Amino acid sequence: MLNAQKLTLAVLISAAIISSAQASEQSEAKGFVEDANGSILFRTGYISRDKKNGVDDTSSFAQTAIVNIDSGFTPGIVGFGVGVVGDGSFKIGENNNAGNNMIPRETGLKDGKLTKGAGDSYDHWARGGGNVKARFSNTTVRYGTQVLDLPVLASNTARLVPEYFTGTLLTSHEIKDLEVIAGKFTKNQYSDQVNTDGRHLDRAIVWGAKYKFDDNLNASYYGLDNKDKLERHYVNVNYKQPLANDSSLTYDFSGYHTKFDEGASTYSQTTDDLSNRKNNIWAISTAYNTGPHNLMVAYQQNSGNVGYDYGENADGGQSIYLPNSYLSDFIGNDEKSAQIQYSLDFGKLGVLPGLNWTTAFVYGWDIKVKGLTDDAEEHEFFNQVKYTVQSGFAKDASLRIRNSYYRASDAYQTNAYIGDTNEWRIFLDIPVKLF
Repeated sequence: MLNAQKLTLAVLISAAIISSAQASEQSEAKGFVEDANGSILFRTGYISRDKKNGVDDTSSFAQTAIVNIDSGFTPGIVGFGVGVVGDGSFKIGENNNAGNNMIPRETGLKDGKLTKGAGDSYDHWARGGGNVKARFSNTTVRYGTQVLDLPVLASNTARLVPEYFTGTLLTSHEIKDLEVIAGKFTKNQYSDQVNTDGRHLDRAIVWGAKYKFDDNLNASYYGLDNKDKLERHYVNVNYKQPLANDSSLTYDFSGYHTKFDEGASTYSQTTDDLSNRKNNIWAISTAYNTGPHNLMVAYQQNSGNVGYDYGENADGGQSIYLPNSYLSDFIGNDEKSAQIQYSLDFGKLGVLPGLNWTTAFVYGWDIKVKGLTDDAEEHEFFNQVKYTVQSGFAKDASLRIRNSYYRASDAYQTNAYIGDTNEWRIFLDIPVKLF
């Protein structure tokens, strides 16, 4: 593997010595209390998966309150602050078949052995933690419990509550339009876990940079060294071409290269050599936007001797910044996939501001399943409607309803991937600003 520790140190040194090309963020600090903000998100979440081919259905229904409190920075050359993130939840109904990464389960018996997640679901639970931060010039360092949004280490936020990481993250904006990050994390708590290190993360080092060339073109690179699990690299280029009448075409290219260690968990592999498991996956998309309409087409391709696996190696349950990702991510071994997506903003039609609809169809083919076939296929028909209140006492409250119809060939069923499923997700979010 690359010596990620040295790369991280180089990023930290560069961010510290580079001369500022813009006004200092710290020089504008108003104070620990004056710049503080706090909010609670009340979320009611429901996920139901109607499984086929004799597989048990799963459903989860629960309520949570997600708290996010962040102080400002103290004035001075170096500013200091603190933060708290956490959630308190309870299930609604029995949920004896709770799954879907929504509701944690007690340790129970399975095949005569004590197994975590085999027992009854929790009736109520709470999670979270604190963090401290310091800022010099335009560079901020934060240590503690955090929700991450990095292409190579992204917290799953698509469930009832977010996935948490514990560690250190440096974010620097010393050069105008350039963001540089570096960090080290030692704990990973998934959305349905009460153990703060439920994924048993040893050490994950991240680094990367994002640069905005102008209002229409930006590019980024991120890397991850997850000890004894994997090494991953990500690149992205995005260009928006303005057209007449406020229309536009957006071109996007993104790709990952992953090298798995012998101790990593993977699925859909076609090699028995655990020391030589590699994966490359890339995607290109074009989106046309005009008025209330947005039409996107995308092509995604996978190669190597293993599928693009993520989440199971404490590398983030949402670390897949690729377009063909819905219920299925279309990331099977050697898989190719194509998508067409259409979105409609009803507000721009003058019908109902805040109402949006997205529909998509994705088809994947040429999937290799070891010992069975080299040409398995899968497809998904996706629909989502979301309404956000635009004004009044309930402003910013939202209701999101999504449905996926997913089918795969016999060789690519449950033992290889998720299996034929009809899924519904309903999320009601009510944000409350505290200060």
